[in-house]
Amino acid sequence: EEKEFRARCPADANPADNFGTMCLHAGQQPDPIYGSRVPPIYMNTGFIFKDADDAAAKFALQAFGPIYTRIGNPTNDALEAKVAGLEGGMAALAVASGHGAQLLCFSNLMNSGDNFISTNKLYGGSYTQFTRQFKQFGWEARIKDQDDFAGIEASIDANTKAIYCESIANPGGIITDLEALSSIAKKAGIPLIVDNTTASPYLIRPFEFGADVVIHSATKFLGGHGNSLGGVIVEKGDFDWLAQPDKFPILSKPCDSYNGMTFAEVFGKDGPVAEMFGTKGQTGMAFAIAARALGLRDMGPCISPMNTFQIQTGIETLHLRMERHCQNAQALAEYLESHPKIEWIHYAGLKSDPGYGLHQKYCPKGAGSLFTFGVKGGYDAAKTVVNEVQMFSLVANLGDTRSLIAHPASMMHSQLDEATREEFGAPSECLRVSVGIEEISDIIGDLEQALAKC
Repeated sequence: EEKEFRARCPADANPADNFGTMCLHAGQQPDPIYGSRVPPIYMNTGFIFKDADDAAAKFALQAFGPIYTRIGNPTNDALEAKVAGLEGGMAALAVASGHGAQLLCFSNLMNSGDNFISTNKLYGGSYTQFTRQFKQFGWEARIKDQDDFAGIEASIDANTKAIYCESIANPGGIITDLEALSSIAKKAGIPLIVDNTTASPYLIRPFEFGADVVIHSATKFLGGHGNSLGGVIVEKGDFDWLAQPDKFPILSKPCDSYNGMTFAEVFGKDGPVAEMFGTKGQTGMAFAIAARALGLRDMGPCISPMNTFQIQTGIETLHLRMERHCQNAQALAEYLESHPKIEWIHYAGLKSDPGYGLHQKYCPKGAGSLFTFGVKGGYDAAKTVVNEVQMFSLVANLGDTRSLIAHPASMMHSQLDEATREEFGAPSECLRVSVGIEEISDIIGDLEQALAKC
């Protein structure tokens, strides 16, 4: 019998004990023909079927395997398996962007007239997607204060399909009390969806605190190098969609486009696919499969295999980068906290910050690299700083190896009025930094000279 290539992830690896090893090896299988150590890039549109029966089985979701890169590709599969492993989830789906991940996530749950609850500490692009594009679909986003748990619970009605939050919120780096939101969601019988972009699974794994679905803009810390757009949906797999079939009809009622198949029956935790994977009664993949076979198939925000290759390469150093990101952010925040030209600073790693306790509970390894601070002198002073930095990049992005700076009031949150910007933690004097992995002396020096000019 011919030997297989080895160099595989340890079978018993888990993200709590083997995170760094999994960053390198999870989801990767050596190329069975040539033994390529680096996962191949399958720049291919359609895939050959063995015969008509093979094609029919794959189109009917009776067999796994690639059909067409819009709905699946082996390079993309490897990224999906890696991120699912790092998050401790059952299955994942890679798509074109974080926005694409949110779109497909909610398309699994929402019909016209439905609503979901979102906390108000949000990336500005998510707010506009929720309140403009989703509104066009007839999906209502009910925005509530991040800490208003009574208000969140009171906003839930018969048409509420989920609670949504960011684990570490953009732009302010504010940490969310995931267990409190999970308790509300479980009481209501709805899933908790967590955007884990800013934290990454290195700092927070939301499934461990009661989340049901995790999404990422893989463009940010997962990829880490500012070179590839991508998004990922990860399913924990133990939500019982069949307990309320009328509430989740897309997953729990027969689907006409698949000859009456019910996703939650076939791919859910108590179905035959879970039995095939040895997880029956524990975890399934109905949410991830439906997002692929319905939303991705029909709306098409697919990711290029080249992008998933770049993101996988970035993830190989995620554990090393995040450690340095957090060290540098902590040092910069401590420097700015006592700076005479800084009016305020929000960083949960500071003992003076209201979120310090949540930082210790949810992400003791670090409070992330993203935070905001206010410059004395308001809008004009903040613009002066971004115009005077020499090493920081003025970029509408975060999670890069390089230090980035942004003025939300004139950039990501500029389409919001001043009162809404205040509510979302982005007032006129606010600057947002995504602290990179350069030498901390250079990071502090650049901001120091810029602040001297305002």
